[in-house]
Amino acid sequence: MPTILGQNQYGKAENRVVKITRDGDTHHIKDLNVSVALSGDMEDVHYNGSNANCLPTDTTKNTVYAFAKEHGIESAEQFGIHLARHFVTSQEPIKIARIRIEEYSWERIETSEANSKFIGSDDVKHSFVRKGQETRVTQITYDGEKWEVISGLKDLVVMNSTNSEFWGYVKDKYTTLQEAYDRILATQVSARWRFNWTDDEQKMPNWEKSYEQVRKHMLQAFAETYSLSLQQTLYQMGSRIINSRSEIDEVRFSLPNKHHFLVDLEPFGLKNDNEVYFAADRPYGLIEATVLRDGVEPQIPVDMTNL
Repeated sequence: MPTILGQNQYGKAENRVVKITRDGDTHHIKDLNVSVALSGDMEDVHYNGSNANCLPTDTTKNTVYAFAKEHGIESAEQFGIHLARHFVTSQEPIKIARIRIEEYSWERIETSEANSKFIGSDDVKHSFVRKGQETRVTQITYDGEKWEVISGLKDLVVMNSTNSEFWGYVKDKYTTLQEAYDRILATQVSARWRFNWTDDEQKMPNWEKSYEQVRKHMLQAFAETYSLSLQQTLYQMGSRIINSRSEIDEVRFSLPNKHHFLVDLEPFGLKNDNEVYFAADRPYGLIEATVLRDGVEPQIPVDMTNL
């Protein structure tokens, strides 16, 4: 049977770039993992091996490092915008550029006042420890006219040790789960949010401030919601973001329920008054949903939170 070429893209994945900005004796770190995917007039390279329209993936890698020097890295989003614009506007066969970025955070190591006189007070300005709370992510797509920016985070582990219940659910002959009126609610948040900024002429969001505020509202909603289900908590987290940040129209969550089960201590003559739990890593409930601004159509892919 005859065949035709379908959707395709190519590029260099997972380019690790670390940019040190030296502000006098104070240093700042941006640590990114950048993946470039390009698509456009690539039929010939697939059909007959002609590379006339093919920018080498090695060139895309080199561009990432050169742009880190030439443009700096103000934010993951801004850096991705610079790259996407460059590939689409500098290479006629390339019609769409998609840049995916993971950002790893670092924080300064504090030294004691007693030790600072021996190592020099300036040393604390360039010593860092890798933060382990979450990984920041973003995806920038540009087609020569419009932008799509989807940012987010993954691996943010949160827990409420009380103010969570789960009862009144459907029961059949296979149901063994006991109703809970005071339980631990824990999850590992993977979230993506879509900005309504699409045009280069419009005012661009403050990417760094937006991330900080979204994360703050997300955590506040998790902490402040008296939860009757993880689904309810998810919706409150998304609603708080949408209602608080006008630049965001859509939030998608993937929340695995990190189950904590009370340990039976009666065989040892002990009472377990919601104190000792077994933390189970699998299997786990997986709750996923999208929260939208009213009147907005969903655009974040269902599998986006797996990126």
